[in-house]
Amino acid sequence: MTATLTASAGLLLAAVGIGGHGAAAFQPLSPRLRRTPALASSYLDALSPPATAGCPHAAAAAAAAPPVAVEGPEYAPIREELKLLMNNPSWDDGTLAPLFLRLAWHSSGTYDAATGTGGSNGAGMRFATEAADPENAGLGYARAFLEPVKNKFPGISYSDLWILASYVGLEVTGGPVIPFRPGRTDHPDESYWSCPNSGGMTYGRLPAAEKYCCPHLDGADVTGSLDASSGTVKGWEGLSTHVRHEVFGRMGFNDQEIVALLCGGHVYGRCHPNFSGYAGPWVEDMTKFSNEYATDMLEDEWTLVDHSSTWLDDLGAGELRPAPGNRQFVNKKPGKVDDEPNQMMLISDMILAWDPGFRPHLEAYANDEARLKVDFGAAFKKLTELAAKRPGCLERFVADGAPPRPGRGMLRTSATAIAPRAVCSAMAKTK
Repeated sequence: MTATLTASAGLLLAAVGIGGHGAAAFQPLSPRLRRTPALASSYLDALSPPATAGCPHAAAAAAAAPPVAVEGPEYAPIREELKLLMNNPSWDDGTLAPLFLRLAWHSSGTYDAATGTGGSNGAGMRFATEAADPENAGLGYARAFLEPVKNKFPGISYSDLWILASYVGLEVTGGPVIPFRPGRTDHPDESYWSCPNSGGMTYGRLPAAEKYCCPHLDGADVTGSLDASSGTVKGWEGLSTHVRHEVFGRMGFNDQEIVALLCGGHVYGRCHPNFSGYAGPWVEDMTKFSNEYATDMLEDEWTLVDHSSTWLDDLGAGELRPAPGNRQFVNKKPGKVDDEPNQMMLISDMILAWDPGFRPHLEAYANDEARLKVDFGAAFKKLTELAAKRPGCLERFVADGAPPRPGRGMLRTSATAIAPRAVCSAMAKTK
């Protein structure tokens, strides 16, 4: 997901001060434990667990379904703190929910089912290499906004906090209410990126908005990128393959789940050219859940533009001009003045309308917002839990009876519930 948000340095400093008083320790009650049920899909069941011998990040438990604590009342204070943080009139469109949603999506969307690497477990964006992924530009603001919450409740891992913040953001904006399953642990250092057994992590796991499309040079007629007969961007089939197989298929999502994730996720927030290279919001009301993304994509007229499309400035829609070298669709026409809000679609959005495998699901969600809400909630929960459902090189859940390892900061599956506060503090210093 490429939507990003911006803030001035002054606003960021003000945000970091929110909720930072009284660093009360996070002391969970004994968590209610249960075994993770068998996955509804079989895409992971056919895989063999990655080899872990000799890997410094090997799983302490080798079972395919490690024990995971179910959220209990001890998380209520954190939820309340996140709700107090969520509304911020000084931040973009007045809420941090889209920013936290993107943080959770991008921390989870690196998962690779074949190797067990990536995913929501680890909070790797705290370290320079993963943070430097171009698709993660601007997410340092999201992490900074959440730092006071982490300081106030040091016992929750960064990995869990990022996911919980996105869930709370969805709830307060009318989105699906997703049951939170804690138990993620944080990487103690950056060595996970080059784990010898798994082959390590790589850039390119997150969606790229124009990958494999026909190249375009700024200043050239942007309509030259379009197929004259269909109005689609030349090479869109390759981009569709990238989205379907290289990104979401790699994690185990089918066409319906892909469309649900994009329809539910891209209704929030906006793109900024100084971060993602793209510009503007997808929908008119980008601070609450709806099916507007799906309906607008099918019902509105869309025009392909690039940075040189200065006619947008004349219509009061200059905010929709992407950065040099990038292209996107806008709901504007040259010379046509209207009272429609400024909106855009990425080329990677438009493939949902062009691809015959995606389009039926897009049409279904355009006609049924309630169905989208249910399906998006299920797909987003799956996305944010993938790394926690299969142990691999980076999985560090602790089995019943296993002693805690210093520096790991994990949730225990015994009555003692959580790692010592000193361990959490030591981990915080690795950020």
